[in-house]
Amino acid sequence: MYQSHSILNPKYKLLAQLVLVTVCLLFLSSCNVVKRVKDGDHLITDNTIVEDGNTLMTERINNIVIQKTNSGMRKFFGLPLKLHIYNLARPNIDSILEANVLSDSLKVKRRIALFSEKQFNKQLESRRNFNAWLKRTGEAPVIYNEDKTEKTANNLRKYYYSKGWFNNEVNYQVEKDSNKLAQVTYNVIKHTPYVLDSINPYISSPKIDSLYPKFISNSLLKKGEQYDDDNFINERERINTFLRNAGFYHFGQDYIRFEIDTISTNHKVHTDLKIANRVIRGEDSVTIVPFKIYKIKEVNIFTDSNFENRFLPITDTTTHRNYNLYSKNKLKYRPKALTDAIFINKGDTYSDIARSRTQRYLNDLQMFRYPDIEFVENEEDTTLTANIRLEPKKKYSLSFEPEINTSNIQKIGFSFSTGLKIRNVFRGAETLEISGVAAIGASQDPAAGESRFFDINEFGGNIRLTIPRLFSPFKTTKIIPKFMSPSTSMSLSATSQQNIGLDKQSLSGLFSYNWYPSKTVTNTLDLFNVNFIKNLNTSNYFGVYTNSFNSLNSIAEDIGYIAEDEELYDDTLSTPYSPADVFISDVLTNNTSLTSDDDDYSTVQNIEERKERLTEDNLIFSTSFDYKKDKRKNIFDNDFSVFKWRIESAGNLLSAISNLTGAAKNDAGNYEVFDVAFSQYIKTEIDYIKYIDLGRQNVLAFRSYAGIAIPYGNSNSIPFAESFFAGGPNDNRAWSAYNLGPGSSNSTNEFNEANFKLHLSAEQRFNIFGQWHGALFVDAGNIWNVLDNVTDEASTFTSFSSLKDIAIGSGFGLRYDFDFFVVRLDTGFKTYDPSQTTSNRWFRNYNFTNAVYNIGINYPF
Repeated sequence: MYQSHSILNPKYKLLAQLVLVTVCLLFLSSCNVVKRVKDGDHLITDNTIVEDGNTLMTERINNIVIQKTNSGMRKFFGLPLKLHIYNLARPNIDSILEANVLSDSLKVKRRIALFSEKQFNKQLESRRNFNAWLKRTGEAPVIYNEDKTEKTANNLRKYYYSKGWFNNEVNYQVEKDSNKLAQVTYNVIKHTPYVLDSINPYISSPKIDSLYPKFISNSLLKKGEQYDDDNFINERERINTFLRNAGFYHFGQDYIRFEIDTISTNHKVHTDLKIANRVIRGEDSVTIVPFKIYKIKEVNIFTDSNFENRFLPITDTTTHRNYNLYSKNKLKYRPKALTDAIFINKGDTYSDIARSRTQRYLNDLQMFRYPDIEFVENEEDTTLTANIRLEPKKKYSLSFEPEINTSNIQKIGFSFSTGLKIRNVFRGAETLEISGVAAIGASQDPAAGESRFFDINEFGGNIRLTIPRLFSPFKTTKIIPKFMSPSTSMSLSATSQQNIGLDKQSLSGLFSYNWYPSKTVTNTLDLFNVNFIKNLNTSNYFGVYTNSFNSLNSIAEDIGYIAEDEELYDDTLSTPYSPADVFISDVLTNNTSLTSDDDDYSTVQNIEERKERLTEDNLIFSTSFDYKKDKRKNIFDNDFSVFKWRIESAGNLLSAISNLTGAAKNDAGNYEVFDVAFSQYIKTEIDYIKYIDLGRQNVLAFRSYAGIAIPYGNSNSIPFAESFFAGGPNDNRAWSAYNLGPGSSNSTNEFNEANFKLHLSAEQRFNIFGQWHGALFVDAGNIWNVLDNVTDEASTFTSFSSLKDIAIGSGFGLRYDFDFFVVRLDTGFKTYDPSQTTSNRWFRNYNFTNAVYNIGINYPF
């Protein structure tokens, strides 16, 4: 018998609620959108540009429209939220208060008697302020304006003309209805475009005319290409740049002019390139002379110029490699340290590039404030004197930063970091930075018997020296010239932690080269990077990794190793090891009922292997190279890409030395240095980010990442610090950090990690109103073990079929932009969970109960 059900499935109930809310919002949109539109006026709901019969969605052309619709207004299902907020405001708040409150003297007296005159006035003022806030936050209705529409049509004509459609036609139609709404459609007919034909030069100055064959060979104006104003603008800039770098100090773009002829040319454009002579304007005369090429006569460097000593005489003078150095006090820099930063050389032809490179290099030194470069003309011999004035920064600067923090390890913690920066420490423009950090905290579960409140502490120090050149016994200027701003960094740091995890001490050293081949490219070569990590409290392993302990305890109870009411940490055995370690040893030596064929035996074996790896001391001696190409022009650019590649090799030098010296191996067959088996592996990572600006504060962002670390030689696994993890606010946001993977395994470990990772993300970011922004995102990826000592099939990447274990998360985010940083809240839902059975992976836990909520600072990529 058919039976109806009155109770909806929770999923469909939620869907019904969302549909109801959407319908209500649409109803509000249609009913109240014209609330503040006067009779006879019409609210613009849509601007449409139709080009040769096709509707255009291109943001560049749609931005030409002067009268934009209200934010959120669209042709279908629009919800102009800011307009609705504006409509909530009263246009005549003072009149309303006068009519409803102030005009009734008895009501005023009662309220003053009840509150007080001061509070009464504050209530009135608060209503006025709230009304003003609604207007500021909201957006006034955009009313159709005939003049602005005609101006938009003219701008469209100009735009298409600038792109070569000289005979274009633009007209518009306005559809108005009885609901005070209007839609504007602009119709564009382009007709036949014009293409470039001949270019004829008319150059007045003989020196420039002689260079014409050189600079025209790379012209942006190509015969047969469609006319485009932008190409002419860029060509003008290109020619100006070429001539400014060829010695024409007084040249500027104003001397370049293009004249085009399109009369009776059958849609061809004939171009005349005209470059005029130099114009020298006097008080009452104008002189026209040919442009001349200028050379550098002298380069003077004033090393200690500032406002306070501007009247003091120069007391220290020296000459180094044709550079003149002047100082009002004793010269504090080795001459070579300054002259190496100067690209303007005596006898060279004047060049804008040399000037800009000098400016950049001097800024990169971080020794001076606003370096000033001035050129003085010597008219008698057509030369320039370059005067470079430097204002040194203070030699010493001190920083101090206190911080209060909480985490899953500690209830509350206090840290204090301080740093001392010493400039020009060896008179070669070097920078020495000495920093230290001290932290104390209270753990969430202090050890029994501890009476002190602050049972967590961490201390560390770092010393770093930066040299503004490549510190090398070999000459490197031919490979990495100084215009790439090369520098060398050397650092040494040490930290010590107690009651944090297993407790550890770490010591690291770094010798690194950095240089910038172009404005967009950064290269870093870590020639030597040494990290030594010593775990101090390995006996606390099962106190930190409690899930592993619980698994052991459950197995021990199941096989009768301990009673059901007992736990392995009850120290009933007389042994220097913990009962959990004894149980592992008994299982692996076949002293229990478990055999090697049992799943529980494999679980114990895996726990032991993981424990050995996470408690072992690490010595990593590596060399790495980082390449980064960032095409972002500035912080406001939302149409760019970033490509990063890193490759790292560890342990090869130590392995070679051990082989050559015939060093002995330990019981595991590995070489040791300072009683620690050093790590040997090769690791590489590729990261690509792409932003696409959709206009109107809408951005589509993509990220793709791949990383792999392969152990070999002296290692059969990757150190925990060098492995990969998945999940978290900057990764797959449907899983918390370290909670995803490896592969399809349903791991209960606190920290899941592996040596191979794939990750993909797509996110659309949009403005809601004001500083509030939203996002819709999809994240995909996972981690796997590959070519190491892990044998669990669910955790390993065996072939391309393992790609079916890529986890997919989706969700939405809310962000608030403080201008200098962004606070975001992202909600991620497990869309495809590879840890579930194959038939239950899609939308298995796709609900708010199982969602992951991530709080982050700035965007995830």
